[in-house]
Amino acid sequence: MNSKVISIVLGGGQGTRLYPLTATRSKPAVPVAGKYRLVDIPISNCLHSGFERIFVLTQFNSASLNKHIKNTYHFSSFSDSFVDILAAEQTPSNVGWFQGTADAVRQSLHHLSVHEFEYVLILSGDQLYQLDFKHMVEEHIKSNAEISIATIPVHANDVPSFGILKTNEESLITDFIEKPKSGFESWASEVSEEMAAKGRFYLASMGIYIFNRQTLYDLLQGNDHPDFGKEIIPQSIQTNRVVSYQYEGYWEDIGTIPSFFEANLGLTDDIPAFNLFDKKHIFTRARMLPPSKVSGTLLECSIISDGCIINAKLIKRSIIGIRTRIGANTEIENCYIMGGDNYQTLEQIEQSKADNTPIMGIGDRCKIKNAIIDKNAFIGNDVCINCGEKLEDGDYGAYTVQGGIVVVKKRAIIPHGTVI
Repeated sequence: MNSKVISIVLGGGQGTRLYPLTATRSKPAVPVAGKYRLVDIPISNCLHSGFERIFVLTQFNSASLNKHIKNTYHFSSFSDSFVDILAAEQTPSNVGWFQGTADAVRQSLHHLSVHEFEYVLILSGDQLYQLDFKHMVEEHIKSNAEISIATIPVHANDVPSFGILKTNEESLITDFIEKPKSGFESWASEVSEEMAAKGRFYLASMGIYIFNRQTLYDLLQGNDHPDFGKEIIPQSIQTNRVVSYQYEGYWEDIGTIPSFFEANLGLTDDIPAFNLFDKKHIFTRARMLPPSKVSGTLLECSIISDGCIINAKLIKRSIIGIRTRIGANTEIENCYIMGGDNYQTLEQIEQSKADNTPIMGIGDRCKIKNAIIDKNAFIGNDVCINCGEKLEDGDYGAYTVQGGIVVVKKRAIIPHGTVI
């Protein structure tokens, strides 16, 4: 099947909804679950499905993503497998940036043309899920589809956030509406008994598509519409055989700070909806880090990544990323601490102490709740974050607040004794 399928992971635009996590990195490069990157999710799903020819399309802040891909995904020189970055580029026929999801694929078609394939699998780079794409392709072939769209049943309350599809008894998609605010009651589709019992009658597009090769070329080269969800898909429903592939497992769009925060903390549950310990694990960069060292800390429902030095008093329902240093008597609750890209030397730490400035990581006697601490942050001693009244949303220089979640920016310095 690998010889029949080319996979494309869409890196997205500027990722403004995930700011400030996307201030210096592209959306697929945002760290997730302490040690992975968002792009590892769709790539791992592809690899477990047996699809090992993958392009990642990106154009904004792509340096860290390029580095991650280069250092992570290596294949035998006797194999035709690859994970390659396709960045937006100027060509004689196009001198502009990608204008949308469809335009990004359109501008990349000449890179695909040198490969043999029958189907193109198109994926988003900001979702958390585990899906067997091989089965989806098999169903695509079996149903004689020209386009297949992965759909998930959602509740009426969630309908305004998605593109909603309506199907007939053959699972053919007959209608599409983008994020309807009202009047969608007649858009209910046939779902399983389990989904019906939960009141999930409406099929939402997951942003995962399979196109026949010729269908994709015909649709993209025949017009200049920039987006799949808003233009190409609604248009194709009227002219092509478009089939729904209904998925009922865990799937979460983590394109906003609140959804990203909740999806990560959900991984600390005793039996999380997204299973990190499944045999179909997430592939990521293999780092030669030491094991984490914990002293005097009460740990409750938390994930501790490699290479950490922790002397905290309490860590509760939190994710601690790689190379995190946490000082004595510090309490952390409902937080995602992303960690660091490197360690400070002992000389640097001693110099910071002599200068009475924070060291990289989190200092002594801090209290931090409901926060995301981006990489390489310097949190001083006696810092209190989100321990009082609910904060107003906004950008405050070294940190932002969204939905009550404090996001300390990458490389930010929070002085000793600061109260946020």
